[in-house]
Amino acid sequence: MQDLEQAIRERAYHLWIAAEPEGNAHVYWLNAQREILATSLESIETAAGPTMHVSAAKPIKKPRTARTAKSKSHAAA
Repeated sequence: MQDLEQAIRERAYHLWIAAEPEGNAHVYWLNAQREILATSLESIETAAGPTMHVSAAKPIKKPRTARTAKSKSHAAA
């Protein structure tokens, strides 16, 4: 995680230098963060292969359990 923050810090600095701004460092930090995280996500998706998509993951459902005769009678009452 420290490498990720360092990469964002360096990218934010380069964006800031290129724009020669007065203030607004947080804007450059957020832009750098978005770029670095998007690149990291693309790397993860590429490593996972073409069949697995991180965004396409579905939640796991609990299996249904059969109701007993006792629970059926309480439900009807």
